[in-house]
Amino acid sequence: MSRCSRGTWALAVLFALGCAGPALGTQLPAGFVYLREVAPDILQDMRYAGPDNFTGRKVPGYDAPQCILRREVAEALKRVQAELREQSLSLKLYDCYRPARATRAFLKWIGDEAAPGSKRYFPRTDKATLHMQGYISPNSAHSRGIAVDLTLVRLPAADLPAFDRSARYGACNGPAGDRAPDNSLDMGTGFDCFDVMSQTESPAVGGEPRDRRRLLRTVMRKYGFESYWREWWHFSFATPTPGPARDFAIEAPRGAP
Repeated sequence: MSRCSRGTWALAVLFALGCAGPALGTQLPAGFVYLREVAPDILQDMRYAGPDNFTGRKVPGYDAPQCILRREVAEALKRVQAELREQSLSLKLYDCYRPARATRAFLKWIGDEAAPGSKRYFPRTDKATLHMQGYISPNSAHSRGIAVDLTLVRLPAADLPAFDRSARYGACNGPAGDRAPDNSLDMGTGFDCFDVMSQTESPAVGGEPRDRRRLLRTVMRKYGFESYWREWWHFSFATPTPGPARDFAIEAPRGAP
């Protein structure tokens, strides 16, 4: 074997072992990216990676608080963010790609009366009917990497107070100051509020919260997203090829702190 051939063979081995250079991130399925790689200035508050969500615990498949999306969706959000920044606003993501196992866990939680959870997310809605009322879908676009749950934050963003599992926070449809901590603008209800007040055009929400909902919907639609009338925070990217549902776990990029 020539010296050149030996060198070529050695490089091939190094690449196969993942040792040929610094790793840029955990391997994702083709077409998927970490949002931070595309739009690092978009805020992230990934609720299902911790206990601050309607189940009261970390959701299966959320092994890191990272937003993963199809690349074209991430690129569209980057354009949304650029426009919002002109108004001293930022997007904040609550959920992006969702492993299919998480959806199965949600549906199991709905049917389990003994499962932990927080009534503040559904103060006047029967938990057992959440899927029938359209709040939790068994066939979520999140699992295809084309749906996002998000809100607006005024820049510069205020620090996000720590979530206290022992605190008695107010209902999601109550006054913003009584709800669980969030550094976002008041949109009339909190995120994942399974209540009629979460409908984008709910007549029970007026003033600035209503205007903010409409602003968010307008700018998201401008860049290719479709809104969901029942939940002001939920948007799906319009694409002719949505792809299959996925179930890979959400992990931190290699080398992330």
